[in-house]
Parts: sequence; structure tokens; C-alpha cells
Amino acid sequence: MGKPGFARKRGLKRVNSSKPFKKFKNLKLNPGAEKLVPKHPLENDSEDWSDENSEAELETKEEEEVEEDIVFNRKPTMYDNLLKRLGSSSQLIANAIKQRKRGEEGKSDTEDDESESEVEDDNEGSIDESPRRIEMINGAKESGVPGSTEKSEDSGSDDGEIGASDSDEEHDSRTNVESITSRSTFSSHLEYKLSQGEVDNLFKRKWNYKWEVPALRAPNCKWRGTGDCFLKDIDMNEMCGLKPRLYKHWVDVYQGSGGTDFQSSEQRFFFSICNSYRDVLHHNKKPFYLKGQEDSSILDAYVLHTLNHVLRTRDLISKNDAKVADAQGQGGILNGDGFLDHGFTRPKVLILLPLASIAFWVVKRLIQLTPSKHKVNIEHMDRFTEEFGSGGVESEEEDEDVENSKRKKSSKPSDFQSLFGGNNNDHFMIGIKYMGRKIKLYADFYSSDIIVASPLGLITKIGAAEVEKEKDIDYLSSIEVLIIDHADVILMQNWSHVNTVVEQLNRLPVKQHGTDIMRIRPWYLDGQAQFYRQTIILGSHLNPDVNSLFNRHCLNYEGKVKLVCLYKGVLPKVLIPVRQIYERFEADSIADVDDARFQYFCKKVFPKIKDSIQGGIMLCISSYFEFVRLRNFLKSQEASFCLLGEYTKQSDISRGRVWFFQGQRKIMLYTERAHFYHRYKIRAIQKLIIYSLPERKEFYPEIVNMLEGSQNMSCTVLFSRFDQFRVRSFRACNEMKVSLENFLFLFSLKTKFIEIEI
Repeated sequence: MGKPGFARKRGLKRVNSSKPFKKFKNLKLNPGAEKLVPKHPLENDSEDWSDENSEAELETKEEEEVEEDIVFNRKPTMYDNLLKRLGSSSQLIANAIKQRKRGEEGKSDTEDDESESEVEDDNEGSIDESPRRIEMINGAKESGVPGSTEKSEDSGSDDGEIGASDSDEEHDSRTNVESITSRSTFSSHLEYKLSQGEVDNLFKRKWNYKWEVPALRAPNCKWRGTGDCFLKDIDMNEMCGLKPRLYKHWVDVYQGSGGTDFQSSEQRFFFSICNSYRDVLHHNKKPFYLKGQEDSSILDAYVLHTLNHVLRTRDLISKNDAKVADAQGQGGILNGDGFLDHGFTRPKVLILLPLASIAFWVVKRLIQLTPSKHKVNIEHMDRFTEEFGSGGVESEEEDEDVENSKRKKSSKPSDFQSLFGGNNNDHFMIGIKYMGRKIKLYADFYSSDIIVASPLGLITKIGAAEVEKEKDIDYLSSIEVLIIDHADVILMQNWSHVNTVVEQLNRLPVKQHGTDIMRIRPWYLDGQAQFYRQTIILGSHLNPDVNSLFNRHCLNYEGKVKLVCLYKGVLPKVLIPVRQIYERFEADSIADVDDARFQYFCKKVFPKIKDSIQGGIMLCISSYFEFVRLRNFLKSQEASFCLLGEYTKQSDISRGRVWFFQGQRKIMLYTERAHFYHRYKIRAIQKLIIYSLPERKEFYPEIVNMLEGSQNMSCTVLFSRFDQFRVRSFRACNEMKVSLENFLFLFSLKTKFIEIEI
């Protein structure tokens, strides 16, 4: 759990789009790079994907015609102009461009997978500063596949296990499938070029939600989106933009788990939303830790979207590597924009999760949904299971009986036991690398395709990079898909960490990291990567902080899609006849709401507490900053109180609970986060004052039910018109004998008190 006060200075500045190449003026290549990079600009990990290069011979006739058009003697393009500007800023790059034009033979920049697997990564994000040996792959002519040393055993296309001895008719069918799948949303999203006017409009952050579509199997929810409505045009019988092999494996896993009617399933529908590459806000996800509400369809959908994005990226780079090698072998020059397929660094997907036990389940599901072709070998799986899966979310069958018996004896709620019963470490970070036929866990961050981390784990890396110059976080510079899952749990940790991480994404790197500059996509160099990044936020409820992040930092040019829901009320879960009074205070703006709440408490509420001889008063507070503010105020008033916060020592908590129960302390300060992490059951409460409504609506009845056994039970809630997000999540209008419209009218206008009796 990260401390709320933990913050870092922002050491990096955003790029000025008017001078996109200023950062590269003093860029230094590794020794010898000026001779090697332009000759054969291969991806650093091309050897890892050598078996995928065999798919290049399955290209369509259309692709071959396009290749012939762009290889030789073309007129200067925008890319040529970019190269000229780069050359004017660095003599090394200028020499590299000249050598590229001469078309001299070079060597490919590959990684030695075998040596990599022998060396244990320390997972610290460090980079090997030594120059990498770039070699031309020998034997390309012998194998018949440009850029590969030998024919792969599995030389078929991704739509099936088809060998090299297939007939011409079968070959044509494979190429047709490949041609269809190549025209995917992946290609159209990344190849689109933004105009300056579009960039200016995105900076204005004005989103117009034009359409609505009912959510699948959720009558109280509907999807709203900007731009054109794409959901109505989706053909559920198509492969939904997935690679054929990945699609077939997905269907097999779905049917193997007992699923029926795949085409109309919820995960198939949500995958279509993710595959549109729009920013997505889903705030009605059923969390796994609530009994009887486990829902893996959303998880499977975004995992498949992640895999599809990574595998398509690697395939595109491998095929372009083969084309570049073949063209250079013939003395040609490649100038087409189709060969601009790189980012500044390799990692393309970042998944933020709150706890190691959840990360364990997500990574395991990622491996399960990966086709068998790509997971013949999984490196460091034992280490991963030991560090992340110790007592994790998924327990062995032989341990289930023991776990169930412990749950029966425990007084904690079942959702608490499910969430914190496993590995509740909130400081972790792991890189995942796809290497052709194997998956490598604990890969160096700069050679990883996917990074799974907690916000606290990443914020630590960001802080270290700001303090120590030799460290950097450039592996965040080329993130194209950001997924924030279980945002409701992260809110109980420290949401400011998420804001800091998102602000650090897609910045120009401070080092080169062996990047082939001539293959970088133009919008990376122009500082427009944030407009191409897709952000998917998933949680069980909406919060102003989450909503602010979605509106301010999610600037995807494709547009936005969000879920709008009418929540079920929680007042029926209040099991005791308690008098509930809602007191509204005035606030001019959301920036003034904290001060207005504090002033109302000091002038209207505390005098009644001070003059009363009754004890057993508990103040329930949502924010840690409000907790500190009230603590200091009560100290200044010399009030009799005790503390129960998330950072209070266990010895002080035990002593304070005894004092409060025995009446030696009149007031107890209790925070929502303390309740989230410990679920204490406080006794001897006579009067409950909810200073600020809890973020998690299920906590409201849990805390109110603590009044059981007291005399003259009453609960007072302070609220303002800026608390509508929280009140809407409670919205038990039928139980209040007030309609929703009338309740919101009373809530936002003139009525000072709303009294509810159950």
C-alpha cells in the first residue's frame, strides 16, 4: 500500500511538437552503429522471431506489387525529408543515411536467445550499454526465405498447421486469409496520420458522446461513445480482427470451459470494443472477490486484445526485416512508409494491477490464452509461481478444504478473504517477452513486449530515475496499449501514483537504446504518441479521480467509449432500524469542497459533540488528508479521541479500541482505507457521523450496521452537490420512499436535510 503523501517531481518535459527532432540533435549511437544501423535496420530481437519470418513467403500478390513499387527509384517522400532533417542534426546519422543510399550490405541486429536464457535478469530495467553485434543473416538464399537462417518446422500461416508441402490451391487459401486479417484495426489505427488541426482539437479535450448502445446482458447499463457508432456494424461471425491461430485457440478455450454461443458472448462483445482501439472506461465490472460475482469475460477479452496487438507487432517487424534483407541483397533501397514499424523501445503494452495475487492470475490467463505454437517453452515459470502465486488467488485442489475451513472460522467478510487471502504484495514489476516459440518471464524491461506492474512498483522506478542519472524509464516511451484493471482497489492504495505513471508515458527517451531510427514511426518523432495510445480502465464503480484521468489524460484520436449505469441501492443491506440524516453543505466549486466540508463540521457539527456528555461517537472519513486535518483540529480543541487509520500502529489500534469500548475516549476517527485493509468491527458505537461518504458503496451498510446494540441509533452524513458520484452508487430510492428525480433535486438544490428511516 503506497502512502498518499508519496509524490515525485516530474523531471521530464513534454515534447514541443513544433520542433520534433530537437531531442535527437546530440543523440549518440553506440560505437560502430553509424556503420551498421543503416545497412540492415533489423529489429534487435529478429532472431527470436526467425520462425515467424517463414510466413513472409505467404504474402498476397497485392503486397508483392506494393513492394515492387516502393523498393526502387521512388520520388522523395515525407520519410526522406525526415531523414534529411535528422542528417542535418547529426554527422553520424548523416553518414548512416549516405551508407543506406549506397545500399551496401550490412549485418542484422539480433539477440542470442540461448545466451540470454543462461544469464539471469535482475529485473532492474538496466540496459547493456555494450554495442550489440549486428550481423546479416547468412543462408537467406539457401533457405528461400529472406532474413532467416533455416526453414522453420512450422512454416504455415497463422490460420492453421499447414506444412511446406501443401498444394498451390491450399497456399492460395492461406494467402487470402492472411490478406483479410492484415487489413485489421491494428494496421488502420497505427498507420493513420494526424493533421495539425486534429492534434489541436485533441488538446482541447472536448468530447461529444453522440451514440448509445445497450450493454450486453446488463439492462441497467448502456455504452456511450464519441464519433461514429461502430458497435452496430460489428459482424459477430467474423474473426473480429484476431490472428486466425489466436482466434481458433480462443474458441477452443471458451468451448472447453463449458461456454456456449461464443459469437453472442459477453467477452466476444467486449473484445470488439477493445479492438476498436478507442479509449474504454468500464466502471461496472463484477469483481472476482465478491461472492458469486466472479466474471472472467472482461479479463479474457482484454488479454486477447493484448496478445493480438503484441503478436501482430512482432509479425509486422519480422516480415519487414525479411523484405529489407532481400532488398539490400539485390542492391535496392526501401523508402516506403510501410517499413516504419518501430517505436523508441520494444514494450508496447502496460498492465497496471493492485496486488501480486491478481497479477499472478492475469499472467497465468495470458499464458493459457496464448496459442501452443508460441508457448513451447516458458522460462522462469517456477520463479514466478513462487514469488507471485504463494497463497495466490488460484489455490491447488488439495488446499481448498483447508482454505475453506479457515474462511469459516474467520470473522472477516468473504470478499476480504478472497482479495487479501493470497499474495497481497503491492510493490511488483515483471516483463514478459514473446520469443517465437517461447515466453520469457522476468525479461529485461527494454526487451519485453508486455510489462505487468503495480502503480507503486512503477512509481519507485520513476523516483529512482529522477535521482540517479544512470537510470531511466524509457521503456515507457512506446506504450501503445495501457490497461488499468481493478481501479477500485487501486483507489484504496494511492490513485496519485496512477496519474504520475500516465504522465510519464509516451515521452521522448533520454537515450537511444539501440533503436533503429530509420524504422521509427513518424508520429513517435513528432511527439504524438499519446494520441495513438489506447487506455482501458476497468473497475467496479466510478470515481471523480478515475473520471478525471479518463477525460484529461486519455487523448486517443479514435475516440472514447464508456459505460453508463444505474447502480442498485445498498440501503436494503442496512439490517437495523437506524435513523439516517443527510446534511447538505454549500460549496462553490469542487476545489473548495474540502474546505467547505471542514468549516461546516467545525461550526455546525462539532459544537453539538462538544456540548454533549454522550460518548461512543465515531467519525468515518474517506480521505487520509481529511483524517489528518480532523486529527489536528481535535488536538487543538483538546477533545477526547482515539485514532484508527491505515498507518496507525497495531499497538495503538488495540489500545484505542479498548479505550473507546470502555468510554475512556469519547470520539474515534476511523478511515475508509483502514476498514478496507482490516475490516475491524468496532463496538460501543452510539452515534455515527460520516464526515465524507465512502468510495466503496458496500462499506456504507457495513459501517452503519456496527450501530447494532446501541441506544437511540443515529447516523449523520455530510454531503454536497459534488458528491453525486458516490450518492448515485448508493441510490436506493425505493427504500427511501423518494423517487430518483426528486431525490437528486433535493440533493442538489435547496433542501438542507434528508431524513431516511428504515
